[in-house]
Order: sequence, then C-alpha cells, then structure tokens
Amino acid sequence: MGIKLAENVRRFRKERSLTQEQLSEVLGVTAGAVYKWEAGLSVPELELIVEMADFFDVSVDVLLGYEVKDNSLDATVKRMRECRRAKDRAGLQEAEKALKRYPNSFRVVYESTAMYRAFGIECGDKAMFRRALELLDRALVLLPQNEDPEISEQTLYGKMAEAYLGLNENEKAIELWKAHNAGGLYSHSIGHGLAMSDRAEEAAPFLSEAMARIVADLCDTITGYINVFAARGDHASTQAILSWGVELFLGLRDGGKANFLDKVCSGMLAALAGSQYLSGQVEEAHDSLNRAKELAAFFDASPSYDESDIRFIDRIEGASAHDDIGATAADAVKNVVESCENEAFSALWELVSKEEPDRG
Repeated sequence: MGIKLAENVRRFRKERSLTQEQLSEVLGVTAGAVYKWEAGLSVPELELIVEMADFFDVSVDVLLGYEVKDNSLDATVKRMRECRRAKDRAGLQEAEKALKRYPNSFRVVYESTAMYRAFGIECGDKAMFRRALELLDRALVLLPQNEDPEISEQTLYGKMAEAYLGLNENEKAIELWKAHNAGGLYSHSIGHGLAMSDRAEEAAPFLSEAMARIVADLCDTITGYINVFAARGDHASTQAILSWGVELFLGLRDGGKANFLDKVCSGMLAALAGSQYLSGQVEEAHDSLNRAKELAAFFDASPSYDESDIRFIDRIEGASAHDDIGATAADAVKNVVESCENEAFSALWELVSKEEPDRG
C-alpha cells in the first residue's frame, strides 16, 4: 500500500492553474497549510481531504494515491524472492508481514527462512540465523504442503546446518549434515567443516567422495549440454564445453598414470572433432581425432577403473566405475565417430586411425 497525497494535491492544483493561496481560499485554510501538505510536512484532516477530492472531481482513493499491493500468496512469495535477489532488506519486513498473513503456508515460511539466512550471511547477524532456525522448525511441520521436488526433509536439515554454521556452532552443523547425508549430498560441506575445524584426516574421505561425485556429475552435465547444443546447431558452444571438459579432466591425472577420465576424454575429443568437422574446420577435426587416438591408446595400454588413480580422490568403499561408451577407449572413439552419421567424417577417422604416431 502506498499514499501519495502530497504529490497529488500539488499535481491537481497545478492542473487547474491554481496557486497555493487560491487553493487555501477555496478550502478556508492558510496558504501555509497547503504548503505543508504539498511538502509532506503535515496531513489535512479527513473533512478537508473529502472536500479537496470533491473540488478536484476525483475520488478520495485517487487523491490519496492509494495503491493496494497484490497480497495473494503467489504475489507475496514472488515479492519476497525479488527482495532477496535484489539484496533489499525491506524484504525482512515483508517476510514478517507475510508470516502473519499466511502463518501456515509452507511456501511463505520457507521463503522467509531463505531471506533470513541470506541476510544473516551478508551481515553476520546471529539473530537472523536464530530466526531462520525457528522458521526451519516450522517448515518441517508444514513440509507435507511442499510441491517443489527440490525441497525435502533432507534439504531442510541441510539449511539448518548452514544456520548453525552462521552461529559458529560448527559441531552441530557437521553432525546434522552427517545425519542427513544420503547419497553424499553434504559430503562437501562435512569435509569443509571438518577441515576448517582442524580435523584434516577426518575431512579427507568426505572431500574425496565429494570430488568423485562432482566429476561424475560434470560428465553427465557436459554430455547433456552437448546434446542441447547439437540440437540447436550451436557448434561454437559444443566445442567450447568439450574443450573445457577435456582440459579439466586431464588436469586430474595423477602423475603419469592412466585413469578412467582418459577414456572419457578420448570420447570427448572425438565428439569435439565431429563438431569441428561439421562446422567446416577439417584441419582442427583431424588434430582432435589424432589426440583422441593417442589418448585412447595411452589408456588402453594400462586401463584403470580405480577411482583412486584420479588426482584428489582416494579409494571409496563400495565405489566402481562403469560406462556404456565402449569396451575400450579405442571403441569409445569409434562409437562417437559413428554416432555422427557422416560418411566423410568416418572416412577421416579411418585415415587418422591408420596414421603412424608423431614421434617428433
């Protein structure tokens, strides 16, 4: 709700070409009173507001500039999110009003916790973290209302742990993450928390598990992007993400040992070559295929599917690596080339596969 009485009195007076003195004569007040109204220094009595509205031939609502906000649930939640994203701390007042208006709405309670956590982090205000914890307790009770598949009991407890971290109660945060770490969702947070608490040896297995998960997720993410960019015919983006992925994964080589990512990268280099060839970069495609062939040969000479051969990752109990790109890395390259369904590109691969390796 907003009131714009001062500017509206001034606007309507000027539209009728009246001075403050002339308007004061119409209303039977002093010119000083009109000045104060227009400057926002005072507010006319109700009877005078009604009289002015009648004189200006507008409704009282129009004279006041009365604007009612949309306070529906959807609009309220949207407004709160916009305040948080804009770093507008007026959103905290908006949150408290919304909590009074919709005390049993999961969406309002959850968005309010996000507001208090975000501003708590920015200003280091422990009172905000405590308020966030209160609201998270309420959100757990209201969780059956939730329709967002990305929010669960597990993620709410994760948010609680973050709030405890903001209160410098690190041990409570770590234990909460550990208790709700299904699927290794919070291994990175546990490892980070332990490391920051000078418990490096306890932290290492969690960080290792987190790194393995990140690598696996990146493989899937890059593959997904390749398909998205291919559907758009966007060869530049295809080549950019493949080049980035190859350099990133090769950077995880532990010394001179082969690891599973070498096989993945040989397939990615073949995909890069396919995109280059289809966009007219024949020489670049030849070079990428040659890199794919050499990397595949390196892996196949001493194949390893042991996660501990990847830099920064230790052996993880129960873990194993599997793929559907080919029995060998050479098969993976061949399969990627064939998936391009381009005879000329396949012919280029046949040529490259028979070339002697460059010993220079």
